[in-house]
Amino acid sequence: MNIDELSINTIRMLSLDAVQKANSGHPGLPLGAAPMAYVLWTRFLRFNPKNPHWPDRDRFVLSAGHGSALLYSLLHLTGFDLSLDELKTFRQWKSKTPGHPEYLPECGIETTTGPLGQGFANGVGMAIAERHMAAVFNRPGHALVNHFTYAIVSDGDLMEGIASEAASLAGHLRLGKLIYLYDSNLITLSGETRLTFTEDVAKRFESYGWQVLIVKDGNDIEEIESAVTTARADDSRPSLITVRTHIGYGSPKQDTFGVHGSPLSKEDVIATKKNYGWPTEHDFHIPDEALAHMRKPGETGARLEEEWKSRFTAYAQKYPDLKAKWELMMSGQLPDEWNKDLPAFSPDAKGIATRAAGGKVLNSAAKYVPSLIGGSADLDPSTNTALKDKGSFQPPPPDTGSVQGAVSGPWGYEGANISFGVREHGMGAILNGVAQHGGLIPYGSTFLIFSDYMRPAIRLAALSKLHVIYIFTHDSVFLGEDGPTHQPVEHLSSLRAMPGLVVIRPADANETVEAWRIALLRNSGPVVLIFTRQNVPVIDRTKYASADGLKKGGYVLADSSAQKPALIIIATGSEVHLALGVYERLVNEGVAVRVVSLPSWELFEEQDEEYRDHVIPPHVTARLTIEAGSTHGWHKYAGSAGEVIGIDRFGASAPAQVVLEKFGFTVEHIYQKAKKQLNKS
Repeated sequence: MNIDELSINTIRMLSLDAVQKANSGHPGLPLGAAPMAYVLWTRFLRFNPKNPHWPDRDRFVLSAGHGSALLYSLLHLTGFDLSLDELKTFRQWKSKTPGHPEYLPECGIETTTGPLGQGFANGVGMAIAERHMAAVFNRPGHALVNHFTYAIVSDGDLMEGIASEAASLAGHLRLGKLIYLYDSNLITLSGETRLTFTEDVAKRFESYGWQVLIVKDGNDIEEIESAVTTARADDSRPSLITVRTHIGYGSPKQDTFGVHGSPLSKEDVIATKKNYGWPTEHDFHIPDEALAHMRKPGETGARLEEEWKSRFTAYAQKYPDLKAKWELMMSGQLPDEWNKDLPAFSPDAKGIATRAAGGKVLNSAAKYVPSLIGGSADLDPSTNTALKDKGSFQPPPPDTGSVQGAVSGPWGYEGANISFGVREHGMGAILNGVAQHGGLIPYGSTFLIFSDYMRPAIRLAALSKLHVIYIFTHDSVFLGEDGPTHQPVEHLSSLRAMPGLVVIRPADANETVEAWRIALLRNSGPVVLIFTRQNVPVIDRTKYASADGLKKGGYVLADSSAQKPALIIIATGSEVHLALGVYERLVNEGVAVRVVSLPSWELFEEQDEEYRDHVIPPHVTARLTIEAGSTHGWHKYAGSAGEVIGIDRFGASAPAQVVLEKFGFTVEHIYQKAKKQLNKS
């Protein structure tokens, strides 16, 4: 067999052996999709396995993450830091080769995939980041950013609604450097696609504004190469290359759903290897000539990176300011002066909505933080997340007429405002791709109730430790007339239950400043900012503690005595001012009371035990917690003797003041609860 066929079969057999040794996995996709992956990785993909972080490398996403053995085989064969032993420990404890790929850029794994459709949308985010960085930094004769984003996607990916959301936006944005190879094998986990998926995919993607190319034989590598070449030539449209493959190709279970997600039997493995003329006496066989051939693309990539470095040196000499900006953004750090104009809010009983305060903070920071980019799911006027004078991330504007929109400023890929449309799920996964690309800090916003639509993407951001910021406004039943369909109840509890996610619900405008400070500086994982629609009083910080206590998640806001408090009231967000109202009333009665603002459980739990016990002394059992949401989880802070004031039912449609009173969120009602606690103690 020739070197191409030998290399393709090496990819297939390595993947097959990994699955068999684990006795767990998905052998079907690697056997069928190996030829297209081989063509992409050896003839087009630019990468340097010795420096997986090279900024101008091409990105590759295996959106069909169940076929992870294919990716691991490619990474090992092309020279990344993924040893053969890692393939032999596929799906085992602490291996770098889990059942579905997990973000590990130092090994060449660009994103976490497995939940179908997520990788599809991640790739769109990477392509958005490439276009934005190119527009910001490239200059005539100096192309600092010029790379492609490729993916292998499956029937299952294209069935998921998130793929439709992301594909529609990608077509609108004319992301011409985005190329997806569609592994069309007509089989899913439970049967043939004709049971569920008979649409005309080509026409669907053409309607989105994509270039669609057809490869009739997934084993014809020249046809695949020709299609990718054609796709690369179209700079104005993303491309979908439909490749007709055969799941489990060459095995006795070819073209059956039985080979999708289960290992082959020992007999079928032997039959498959014999069919490929492969040795059956030992596993993980890698012919020397195949390995030497597969290492060449990495060697080419190393030379390409050296050429890029030379270009960067020339660029730095001609554009020193841009060079400094590039290095700052790629470092993931903030400039020294980023916070010099952050607003400080004076005490104000009438107050300001934290969404409005958040918008002021965001725009103040954005003047100095060039890496900020983001937008909303068609809600900029409501979430206050438009970046003023930063332009709209759009393809070149149409020749005729102007376009009305919430975002002002220039229109082009250099714009930092992304209009995601009503596509919350797609927005969440696109943000992940932007973060994974590097150089940018993405944010996205919607109403808290619609965080449900984004949850799978938020979860993957937390799992991958991505620096993504979510702004969720309209944070409680106090929306009033919009009613229970728009009034979040269980959402705070649900988000707090997610490992690796920091949730912050500030009490007033100044806590909002501190919340944004955390969100921008904390680059070890995603942060959720929870803001009100309604005005909340700006707390008098000359009377009460400074808002910078937020950095520890919870702090003593008010304390009427240096001695042991008789009662501790703990609250978050808009309910803190109710706690302070009760506090003032009890203090006037001579009661020793402490109010704790607890905007972030996660940050509070990161503090040492001594600090936490200082804020909420264990020996003080008379406690009251207040939050306009589910009581789930609050008993940890209320203690067995304390009381939790919350909402464990859906909301109601009525004016906000009426809703507030009916649900018991008044100073009088909470005061009566406090008196009962004091009487119990």
